Amino acid sequence: MSSHREAPEISKDPVADSTDLYAFVSPDRPDTVTLIANYLPFQVPSGGPNFFEFGDDVLYEIHVDNNGDGHPDITYQFRFHTEITNENTFLYNTGPIDALDSENWNRRQFYSVTKVDAHGKAQLLARNVPCPPCNIGPLSTPDYVGLANDATFQLKSGERVFAGQRAEGFFVDLGAIFDLGNLRPFQQLHVVGKDIFNVADEPVNATDRLNVSSIALQIPVTHLVSGGGRYDVNDQRSVIGVWTSAGRQQVRVLGAAKAADVTVGPVAQVSRLGNPLFNEVIVPMAQKDLWNTLPPSEDKRFAGLVEKPELAQLLPVLYPDVFPNLAELNESGKARADLVAILLTGIPAGLIDGFQNNTGDLQADMLRLNTAIPPAKRPSRFGLLGGDLAGFPNGRRTTDDVVTISLRAIAGLTFPLIDKNFAPDDAAGAVTHGLSAADVTAPFLKHFPYLGVPYDGFNNPS
Repeated sequence: MSSHREAPEISKDPVADSTDLYAFVSPDRPDTVTLIANYLPFQVPSGGPNFFEFGDDVLYEIHVDNNGDGHPDITYQFRFHTEITNENTFLYNTGPIDALDSENWNRRQFYSVTKVDAHGKAQLLARNVPCPPCNIGPLSTPDYVGLANDATFQLKSGERVFAGQRAEGFFVDLGAIFDLGNLRPFQQLHVVGKDIFNVADEPVNATDRLNVSSIALQIPVTHLVSGGGRYDVNDQRSVIGVWTSAGRQQVRVLGAAKAADVTVGPVAQVSRLGNPLFNEVIVPMAQKDLWNTLPPSEDKRFAGLVEKPELAQLLPVLYPDVFPNLAELNESGKARADLVAILLTGIPAGLIDGFQNNTGDLQADMLRLNTAIPPAKRPSRFGLLGGDLAGFPNGRRTTDDVVTISLRAIAGLTFPLIDKNFAPDDAAGAVTHGLSAADVTAPFLKHFPYLGVPYDGFNNPS
């Protein structure tokens, strides 16, 4: 959750595991769009002496589709390489790291940024861009904020870029959800929990005080949309589809003795992420690894899983008599066209006043963002369900409560969009894991890269 360790094979390859993807019109620079792709889940801040870093043998990509065909029209590629400056110590650093070129920092990482167009033409935008170190503690990284600021760069091509460790911003009660969907705010209503619990309980943010590795871009809107213009909300050209992926070369030969490993062959995609929770809770386990290898243009084969999601069938079973209308909807066999619109095509005009993020008829899992909708002055953590047109599933902001939004949509709250005669259960508008951005210890930033300062190892031991 949202896509942490979501498939059997990628759970064994954490540096290539995409965990969360964000896409939103920048609140402090509304002429730009911010894209953030997180990798390497569940980083314990004190996890030394080999602290966390991107994979030198992984190709990280952020893709943008601006014509609705499920293929990238713009791709930003990131390739990393690591340098050891002192081969005579086991330590990550031998003194305070007070600058990105500090002699005390023994393992530095750099990256290149390449922009690829729809025809495969590549343009190198930057090379040897330094990452900041991991946040070790008050003695090793006394001014981590300054280091992170120094590692934020404005490229000549117009993009702003950052790659490095950030505080985990995704909030979820993992322990409750994976304990047979035992949501603590409603544990006394659970089919099994009612025999154990008499009252509701307080939720636990299982991902708090952990870090992730983030790749963040801030890009002028005109660089992303088809035709390079600024369009009306109702113009389909204002909508972009976004996903991230990670790939590895197909063959790896382990080096003997001191020889380096050799990787050869074309790059094979091993991880993909568009909408939060898609592969996590919609795709069955037997197909999760396959899903990670496919492009969004192939997602029609998974449409049936969206039309009749397993979780929608489970909610009335797990919470007897709480979702009677949802149970009746499930028994009717009606396809969940509302979820297909939200996840696979975007919501067409005419269903919500002043809103659409439709990319056409092709069914593809992408995070769809209408770039013509300005940032909300008073954002709702429930996004579109809270009347906030700038929030999920219109893109995704760092503070959007995507777990609650998804639960409520699956529970039937959005089905009236396509069937006015359907009355959602009262519980559909109340079901939640009980957490919000306020349950994230590290404050979110109001400026790029928006995710909070990573937790340091000294003050956040395992």
